[in-house]
Amino acid sequence: MKIGIVGAGNIGGNLTRRLTHLGHEVRVANSRGPETLSELAEMTGARAVSILDVAEGADLVIIAVPEKNVPALPPGFLTGAAAGVVVIDTGNYYPQQRDGRIGEIEEGLTESGWVAQQIKHPVVKVFNGVYAANLIERARPAGATDRMAVPVAGDDPAAKKVVMDLVDQLGFDPVDAGTIDESWRQQPGTPVYGLDADANGVRLALAAAHHVRSVEWRA
Repeated sequence: MKIGIVGAGNIGGNLTRRLTHLGHEVRVANSRGPETLSELAEMTGARAVSILDVAEGADLVIIAVPEKNVPALPPGFLTGAAAGVVVIDTGNYYPQQRDGRIGEIEEGLTESGWVAQQIKHPVVKVFNGVYAANLIERARPAGATDRMAVPVAGDDPAAKKVVMDLVDQLGFDPVDAGTIDESWRQQPGTPVYGLDADANGVRLALAAAHHVRSVEWRA
């Protein structure tokens, strides 16, 4: 696939490493410009570009930037993407720790629902609760007894299947976590957030989630 990655921090950087290794054609961008990504590009074979060019021809775009930076993404940055482009949101809302108060999320909108509103495109939520190192260290072949599972939430079944197939290719068992309205079950502070478990363990953790945000995860 042709994949664009917005953000080259811990998650975006490791996804760049893994996806290029798997043979995908990857463009990667950050807010500081492509010249700051030369080392990552040289190491992986990914193409460092501006955010305005990151989605050019892309079948899939991954957004891996802090929540507070999502509104600053250039309007129309997805314009050059392939028809039916699938967009992944890996982000989390950290009001006290990083992002400040986002009123819509505080009032009950899911984090990925808010991201979708900001970029004016549906998203699939995945990898938000995975430690970045685990993207490399915990990948396992299909059928491995210690394979880690990852929840995937989204509204479009076709887009969700694309993402779940990619999760499997990356070495993890994808677990259908429902719609974006249900994606609160994998937000920070829930049992599945940061969990290293198999598919059954992830399903149990999703079912055990409580809808009310704890004080630690509110502004």
